Amino acid sequence: MKVMIRSAIVLVLVWLAMLFSGYGVLIGSSENVAGLGLQCKYLTARQVVTAQYIHSDVIGLSDCPILRQSEKVIDHG
Repeated sequence: MKVMIRSAIVLVLVWLAMLFSGYGVLIGSSENVAGLGLQCKYLTARQVVTAQYIHSDVIGLSDCPILRQSEKVIDHG
């Protein structure tokens, strides 16, 4: 029972940190546009956000960043 309560408290603290900081955690990624684009999905405290990146051997990202700040932060009004 103590483990469940502690786990719930940790989840609430992580959710609050994501809410006030505006960061999201990577939940999925896929290549698109014939392998030239990289689509990353992030779970934020409010919604799932999709980000598009250029992906190739020469320029762009090879993998999605694990953390990403979304456009909206709750303390900026």
